[in-house]
Amino acid sequence: MKNLLFDFTVDKSSKMVFVNKQFDAELDLVWDAFTKQEYLDQWWAPKPWTSRTKVMDFKVGGKRFYAMVSPEGQEHWSIQEYTAINPKTNFKYLNAFADKDGTPNLPGSNWDFNFSEENGITRVDISIYNESLERMEQMIEMGFQGGFTMTLNELDQLLPTFKK
Repeated sequence: MKNLLFDFTVDKSSKMVFVNKQFDAELDLVWDAFTKQEYLDQWWAPKPWTSRTKVMDFKVGGKRFYAMVSPEGQEHWSIQEYTAINPKTNFKYLNAFADKDGTPNLPGSNWDFNFSEENGITRVDISIYNESLERMEQMIEMGFQGGFTMTLNELDQLLPTFKK
């Protein structure tokens, strides 16, 4: 097993969260895992929760509207509005909690994903800027670090099963 980078940093002074993660997979596959609904719904929720996408339109100005669903069927909706896409290298979106009808609960957070590959290892660097410290603290209190760590580790396990 390769010793892969996984770093999670919270900087309250700048209202930023930084996540740096390496995957033992080619860039194309990791990119698809982060940008295609059929893959996202398999890993974008900490187990035993699941992810269910209602709308996915991966283009600038498009959005992903999805719910994290508890084993009891409780839904927590979020919306991601894509603001920039540079294929295979970077995409950005505004993320906000939402109601079941897709009305965002602002303020949200700006997510910036950067992808690079070296020797078959793909690195994803994620910067998350929160518009308010209160929202950032709410994310942290809701267990964001543990939950997101769990989901990224789940993706590690699933990547070999995804088709190119």
